[in-house]
Amino acid sequence: MTVAPSKFLEKSLDKIVIVKLKSGVEIRGKLKSFDIHMNLILDEAEELTSNSTTKKLGRIIVRGDTVVLISPSGASA
Repeated sequence: MTVAPSKFLEKSLDKIVIVKLKSGVEIRGKLKSFDIHMNLILDEAEELTSNSTTKKLGRIIVRGDTVVLISPSGASA
């Protein structure tokens, strides 16, 4: 059974998600808000790098047309 994207995002509000962008960048943060274009507001965001380090970004807006994938991170909020 598949879940509609908006339902998944609603269930993910105030939880940690991982967002993969078209550029290949992966960002982990707490999903605070989203809209019908899949624009996202992430709080406590950090960029994940290939050498297992992170770069703190804080509160960010991710433009929906750059998003390839949104996944629960498995970490508790």
